[in-house]
Amino acid sequence: SANGKHGYYSTWKPDGIGDRDIFMITFLGDEKPLLTAMQQEKPAFAIERTRMKTSLLPPVEMKGNALVLLEGTIRDKVTATPLGVVVEIIDNESLQMIASFESNATTGKYMVSLPSGNSYGFSIRAAEYPFYSEILDIPPTNSYREINKDILLEKLTVGAKIILNNIFFDFNKSSLSEASIAELNRVVKMMNEVPSLKIEISGHTDHIGSEVYNQELSENRAHAVVNYLTASGIDPSRLTYKGYGESQPLAGNETEEGRQMNRRTEFEVIAL
Repeated sequence: SANGKHGYYSTWKPDGIGDRDIFMITFLGDEKPLLTAMQQEKPAFAIERTRMKTSLLPPVEMKGNALVLLEGTIRDKVTATPLGVVVEIIDNESLQMIASFESNATTGKYMVSLPSGNSYGFSIRAAEYPFYSEILDIPPTNSYREINKDILLEKLTVGAKIILNNIFFDFNKSSLSEASIAELNRVVKMMNEVPSLKIEISGHTDHIGSEVYNQELSENRAHAVVNYLTASGIDPSRLTYKGYGESQPLAGNETEEGRQMNRRTEFEVIAL
């Protein structure tokens, strides 16, 4: 689990319920370190371990929100090659990093348990690829469940557009919220790792408000992102910005979900 106190495993127990039953275990304390001769300048000894009798307890109802198992496979979009990449998960409320790990380089698989009822910033970074990010809103649940999320990454190419899903602004303003810092720092890191990279930051809005207002708001928001990047040491000659207002929607504006998709910040690769 995310707090390191619980673990989950599945088994085809003959008298279980259904197909693969999920069981929870609780770790009672830190594991005692093994003594080795290499660690001590004195004789070492070994303890023979015998098989311990174990038993499975029936599932019990958990108090509060249950954990959700997030798992999937990360591959190259063109070749379908499995990728070993860095996965980071941030709690969007506390802004704390709650998980950072690598997917399996051979299979591309990853797995992490998260408390339900929270909003998370989910991001991936890998050499030669633009970082991937999105918001994961996991509704509260009182029972264990699994979420599968397979991801395809496309290598950096001129003309590629990447949505910065974890950049947030105050309502009707161009001031960046504190929750945007982690995403902005990922852009800074990418720019530092690829010195030849030049990008255009673009701002987009939904259709609420006048065209003139939305155009100005989107441009000011894109400018705010560029200001952060230059303040973080990125050469201004590698950055341009533009506001597109409501002119390039990704979805219809009839629903809140569609409007939320249209309110976004992107970057486009101009040169490599």
